[in-house]
Amino acid sequence: MTEPEVVLTREFLRELFLFTSLSDEQLDWILAHAVVESYPGGAKVISEGEPATCFYVLLSGALRMTKLVGGNEVETTRSDQRGVYCGATQFFYGQNQQEYAATIHAVSDLTFLTLPAEEFAGQFRAWFPMATHLLEGSYLGWRNTDALIGSRRRLLALGEMSAGLTHELNNPAGAAVRATAALRERVAGMRHKLAILAKKDIDPNLLEQLIDVQERLVKQVAAAPPLTAMQQADREDEISDWLEDHGLEQGWDLAPIFVGAGLTAENMDHVLESVGDSLIDGAVRWLAYALETEMLMGEIEDSTTRISALVGAAKQYSQMDRAPHQWVDVHEGLKSTLVMMSGKLEGIEVVKEFDRSLPKVPAYPGELNQVWTNLIDNALGAMDGSGTLTIRTSLVNDQLCVEVGDTGPGISAEHKQRIFEPFFTTKPVGKGTGLGLDISWRIVVERHHGDLRAESEPGDTRFQVLLPLTEQASE
Repeated sequence: MTEPEVVLTREFLRELFLFTSLSDEQLDWILAHAVVESYPGGAKVISEGEPATCFYVLLSGALRMTKLVGGNEVETTRSDQRGVYCGATQFFYGQNQQEYAATIHAVSDLTFLTLPAEEFAGQFRAWFPMATHLLEGSYLGWRNTDALIGSRRRLLALGEMSAGLTHELNNPAGAAVRATAALRERVAGMRHKLAILAKKDIDPNLLEQLIDVQERLVKQVAAAPPLTAMQQADREDEISDWLEDHGLEQGWDLAPIFVGAGLTAENMDHVLESVGDSLIDGAVRWLAYALETEMLMGEIEDSTTRISALVGAAKQYSQMDRAPHQWVDVHEGLKSTLVMMSGKLEGIEVVKEFDRSLPKVPAYPGELNQVWTNLIDNALGAMDGSGTLTIRTSLVNDQLCVEVGDTGPGISAEHKQRIFEPFFTTKPVGKGTGLGLDISWRIVVERHHGDLRAESEPGDTRFQVLLPLTEQASE
């Protein structure tokens, strides 16, 4: 079924909020210059970067707007509201060679009223000279401020991410370096012990038995059970006594290696049975080198695995190599944000109450991660190094709820009315920008059509982020 052809009249134009207050003369100019254009669903109406020649007003259907960010197409707006406008929206700004700031796609079959931008700009200035000057000044001020805020926001996010990642990477990287250095020494020691054993004209069968024992014991390293400090001490005493009873010097130095590898005095008896009294000293020291080498390699593997996991968390946090808009599990973003901010969590008890049955939601995950960063950072700042950070997920009135709570002093009633205002902060000069909650509010409410709420009393402050479970059209 085809839609009826649009007939432009003064009455029709006055139904569009942009033209409601125009005079008959002004409406007649619009009627004389306007063109009705139709596009099928899926069509590209205009492309970002092309010359901005037309001003578009939506009459029917739905559209979506995208921008290129770092080579990726990022959806910024969806709308099916009659009368919304796009295209050459800065037509009033007195500069030539303007370009479309975004790409417009037809989500469904749609119809536009279009006006030639250059002619409309001249007429607009004649109709509203003072308003044009005010708009130009406002536009320039907004553009400069937005550029400054955007730059500051990116620096803040980068600072949070790099600080947390550097802190977390330092420990496993340092452990891997230390283990590698120790491993080099142990391998050199093994070569030395092997040379000594080779000079003793060992029976080949006996040497083969020693290697078999080594292989069996090395396999036990990965399965070594964790021990308490008391159990560790008891086992070290047990093995030290065994080594001393069998004439091995400095048994106290070798015992921690065998205990760390999961060995007991019974295992040492099996070694003795395999190699005999004549080789027990060299065999035990050779095995100690082999077991310690295996443990060091395990430590290097654990460290590098941890580094790989941290890099994965960083990619999840920054959404590298991922579509900007997707169906996401909010728990992944929350976990990666905590990893990135781990350097600030010392002295803080973190409680995670996650409802894993919650569905995925349509969102811009990179932007949500920025919201989690801002809320968690504010909570940590309020607790000043000591307290409990609680992150809870749940379903509230058919919306996914992420709650970030802290046990800080709370927000006063006076300040609570202003916390979402841009540049408002209770932190000392130089400690806060006053942009975190404003940015978070815009991301949650304007970009995701959700809600951001705050409840606070001394010892219990909670910020709730509510996200819709289905796709929402943007105005």
